[in-house]
Amino acid sequence: MNPKFERSQGTVLVVDDAPDTLRMLCDALADEGYTVLVARDGQQALARLDVVTPDAILMDAVMPGLTGFETCQRIKNHAAWSAIPVIFMTGLSETADVVAGFEAGGVDYVVKPVRIEEVLARLTTHVRNARAAREALRALQRDSKASGADAGVDHCRLSEAALTPRETEVLGWLAKGKTNRDIADILGMSHRTVNKHLEHIFEKLGVETRAAAAALASRAISV
Repeated sequence: MNPKFERSQGTVLVVDDAPDTLRMLCDALADEGYTVLVARDGQQALARLDVVTPDAILMDAVMPGLTGFETCQRIKNHAAWSAIPVIFMTGLSETADVVAGFEAGGVDYVVKPVRIEEVLARLTTHVRNARAAREALRALQRDSKASGADAGVDHCRLSEAALTPRETEVLGWLAKGKTNRDIADILGMSHRTVNKHLEHIFEKLGVETRAAAAALASRAISV
């Protein structure tokens, strides 16, 4: 490990059936201070997740047995894992394949043969965003003044909604009274992207307005 890192930069699960790719990625990630977990297929990846929750997953798209897309879908359908960012590694460059990765729940992709510098840059960004989202959710819970049965119900709704890290950040700022334009500036995204995130949040929480979503988030417990 690079001596400049006093602690792990985070934990990354690398899923690939190619030994050479695994070796290269493991060495590069370890040198940058990451703790690296390895899986050689989709089933093994799911087994790893039963034991450890990583900060991010690098997933080969094409593997024997469960494909990377299928594995990602299972991860996103699991409440405890759904917020883990999945970055696909793929030799497939057709638009339909890229779209399939995003539809499966991936947050990003890199094209094989992978370039280590690009992988590290994307990984750093998504690990940072995921951590920020977790902090935003904890801040929501700390700031909440509600208690009792209603608060418990709201907490369950929020947990079961399985919001993505980015959606959690947007909801956090919404609950703090920020406008869409404020949120766009704070998170470095377009106004249109904020609107799209809000549409998904409303659908997942079963509400119809920003006021209802903000109220639910603000009541979501401290229990």
